[in-house]
Amino acid sequence: MIKVGIIGCGKITQVRHAPEYAENSNCKIVAFYDNQFERAEALAKEYGAVACKTMDELLGMDLDAVSVCVANVAHAEVSIKALNKGKHVLCEKPMATTVEECVAMIEAAEKNNVQLMIGQNQRFAKAHVKAHELIQNGAIGKVLTFRTVFGHPGPEGWTGEANSWFFDKKIAHFGAMADLGVHKTDLIHYLLDDEIVEVISAIRTLDKKFPDGTPISVDDNSYCIYQTKNGAIGTMHVSWTFYGNEDNSTVIYGTEGIIKCYADPEASLIVEKPNGDVERYALDQMTSNKEQTNNGRTNTGVIDCFVDSIVNNKEVPISGKEASKAMRVVLAAEESAKLNAAVKVKY
Repeated sequence: MIKVGIIGCGKITQVRHAPEYAENSNCKIVAFYDNQFERAEALAKEYGAVACKTMDELLGMDLDAVSVCVANVAHAEVSIKALNKGKHVLCEKPMATTVEECVAMIEAAEKNNVQLMIGQNQRFAKAHVKAHELIQNGAIGKVLTFRTVFGHPGPEGWTGEANSWFFDKKIAHFGAMADLGVHKTDLIHYLLDDEIVEVISAIRTLDKKFPDGTPISVDDNSYCIYQTKNGAIGTMHVSWTFYGNEDNSTVIYGTEGIIKCYADPEASLIVEKPNGDVERYALDQMTSNKEQTNNGRTNTGVIDCFVDSIVNNKEVPISGKEASKAMRVVLAAEESAKLNAAVKVKY
């Protein structure tokens, strides 16, 4: 039985980490910590765990693994502390705020012989898993271009707070580019089994405002042109200003067909061939932020994979090393936006 502690008790813990651990028969939540003690106390009561008054108290307990669900700027510091205590770590995305922080996290996991996984959950969506299989098996020939989109009305709907911490650069560091863009960037790496090597980006704050009417201090829209090592070129648009239905779609264009993921309300995967043949797969549908907030809970598969990797002593599916590739692209995109020029991704 894997004993788990959770650091940070905000929405992501409430609707994903805590319920997903609770539903997994191979683990038990032992402790919670949050800098707002009453939030840890409420979850501890719900899940039959202990509420810790300090992070050190939690990390000093007999735990096998820790979920790090704190604000973005603290991901690296908290993860490294847990890794150095010999705990396996599942850290929420974005992994960290700099390449140096990502490297330090990876090195801490290696030094302490423990696992580091990042919660980039788009790889687990059924249509993406099937699309990856089809692309690798040559179903649409050589991939030439792609477009991927992730847009919703904004994190204030998720957190329930108009003055969301996601909007504050001192706490979040990034805006939509890393919050949503790291998902779609990692997804392109996964689907194509390729790496983005160059980026041109426009990163803007177009509409979001603090309650006093001043613009938020991070971006609410980002638009990127990506080039991969194998020569494919495509676009990524992520947004917190889709004031309607959420869009979480990806389309891959190859020499022998097209694959569409989550672009249809019924068929989560569609394959279109040059001769007019169309294959439709009703595998699942992506759960929107609104649905997760209204329903209170969801299951992404992330926790199950993390626990399974620990139980069976195998490498986690989205290691720190793998996840850091998407972070390098995100950071290159931010540099591109500042320079108004194409930037090579440094691996």
